[in-house]
Amino acid sequence: MGRLTTHVLDTAAGTPAAGLRIELFRHGEAAPLRTLATNADGRADSPLLEGDAFAPGQYELRFHAGDYLRSRGVSLPDPAFLDVIPIRFGIADKAAHYHVPLLLSPYGYSTYRGS
Repeated sequence: MGRLTTHVLDTAAGTPAAGLRIELFRHGEAAPLRTLATNADGRADSPLLEGDAFAPGQYELRFHAGDYLRSRGVSLPDPAFLDVIPIRFGIADKAAHYHVPLLLSPYGYSTYRGS
């Protein structure tokens, strides 16, 4: 069965981004499907979607980077260059593993489809 996972690495600190809040939305819906904070390894404790909840469609992950960086003592301008980072992506294969990681610093980020 397919599943959706994520993790966040703080590339400026060289560590996993522990305690970063993430919201998962199905595109077009106002309420999040799930809200969580990353664990000490920068990961969710379980898949964000799996089983019957894992369905083809468009989704969006919102990574609350500004709150995370401020909580780590990073001095950010007001407003922060990066605050909430939205990543919209599609799930086409119900049987596949979709892994959407985020590599984060105060002034840049990258993502890719991981394994």
